[in-house]
Amino acid sequence: MENAQSLPAIGFVGTGLMGAPMARRLAAHGYSVRAWNRTYTKAAALQEYGVGAVSTPEQLVSDQGWQAQVLITMLDAGPVVLEIVHRLLPYLRPGMVLIDMSSTKQSEAVEIAAMLRNAGVQMLDCPVSGGVIGAEQGTLALMAGGDAEVFTRMESLLSVFGRPVRVGGHGSGQLAKLCNQLIVGGTIEIVAEALLLAQAGGADPAAVRAALRGGFAESRILEVHGQRMLNRSFLPGGKVRTQHKDMQNILAAAEDAGVALPVTEMVSDIFAKLLQHQPDADHSAAILELEQQNPAHRLGDGPTVLP
Repeated sequence: MENAQSLPAIGFVGTGLMGAPMARRLAAHGYSVRAWNRTYTKAAALQEYGVGAVSTPEQLVSDQGWQAQVLITMLDAGPVVLEIVHRLLPYLRPGMVLIDMSSTKQSEAVEIAAMLRNAGVQMLDCPVSGGVIGAEQGTLALMAGGDAEVFTRMESLLSVFGRPVRVGGHGSGQLAKLCNQLIVGGTIEIVAEALLLAQAGGADPAAVRAALRGGFAESRILEVHGQRMLNRSFLPGGKVRTQHKDMQNILAAAEDAGVALPVTEMVSDIFAKLLQHQPDADHSAAILELEQQNPAHRLGDGPTVLP
């Protein structure tokens, strides 16, 4: 751990499923952290872990007794990040760094970076992958877009959360996250289809999953989400609504880049249908939409657990 006196003060915006354990990790590593969340009680619940709670985001940057040098945003979507940046812009000081760890559109990240640059504030767009478990254990994959010098200065801080990699300039972090979510969404659907096929064909789907582990089909999706499907437990890590938003952002990025992604379009349609019924379920609930299309078949025989 670095000398606590050399560590920058952190203002953390957004303490939901992912943000809360990330703010806790920063405090545990010696950072002075204050947090704001639209629902104040979520930020206040972190006080026992050494994270201060404020009632407005402005207090993170305008309090004369304590001012954040680095702002971290972990919010629901790009428009919300833009709203917060517009709100805080009059209070930001040259030399500050904003690290946006939300999942937004590539174009939104580029827009925010340009807006902040005019105020003398540097930015990294740095979305993450690894879910709540990764946030708690500090094993997230972090995909950073922005200037190399800023990334180098922030790398030690980002390493509190997991493994940071700079993937290019502004917006590249969000593009890398979309690539990640493309693989995640598609693999969730493929794992669901494989397990349902195993059961429908007369094999033990749990045993099939165990047999596939360690071969070329092995993945974190098969490990984690495959087990959730077998358990029929869909309490959220990553939500259906978030995966659906990511699929839409992937298609928008593909249109901007001039490439066709036919599998992504099919998977996006599946999550769009699931969104109508189970928006807050874990995205492994894709198995439920598959079962809707195959009403004679159901994976496992236990009760379905939903939020």
